[in-house]
Amino acid sequence: MAKRRAAAPPIHPTTPDAWAAEALRDPLALLNDHAHLEKKAATNALELLHRWPDPSPPENWVLMMTAIARDEVEHLAVVTRCIARRGGTLTRGHRNPYANALHALVRRGGADDTMDRLMVCALIEARSCERFEILSRHCPDEELARLYDDLWASEHGHYRVFLNLATEVRPKPIVDRRWREMLDAEAEIIRTQRPGCRIHSWPA
Repeated sequence: MAKRRAAAPPIHPTTPDAWAAEALRDPLALLNDHAHLEKKAATNALELLHRWPDPSPPENWVLMMTAIARDEVEHLAVVTRCIARRGGTLTRGHRNPYANALHALVRRGGADDTMDRLMVCALIEARSCERFEILSRHCPDEELARLYDDLWASEHGHYRVFLNLATEVRPKPIVDRRWREMLDAEAEIIRTQRPGCRIHSWPA
């Protein structure tokens, strides 16, 4: 685990380990929240297929977005099977104030719009990656611990893909500057989240 923590995404503040006990009070609620996040991530990746500024996106853009969408759908299937084995069902409705606040940062129109959307996706993946690592270490349920351990690497890879694709939309110095701004904004947003059994909650 030490190697994984050293390679963690550069988000701040880091989540205290005490968050895990709070989030795991109701494993079914946490899994339900997680399933909806995977569903939304797949939808976002497919929606970004049409966000390339030119009429014909490069082949790499299409390949990366479809690969991420496929991964997220596979994760959704794994999580929903886990919910079913525990006697639960996926809820119809789901609210995510964390993601909503991040999406409010997107500057509408043009290449900056696309770059910001990619960075929002990168931030969500990066924070999820951090949370999965914490859950993998602190979850007393072996099945859930393995689940979150397996998902860590995938989310880490996705966050890097979104950042790299941002440099196909805007020059790297602009991407780097905006990424620093978005990291600071995410830090404020995550601190305002209510505690609870959710991947993007914040401890009381």
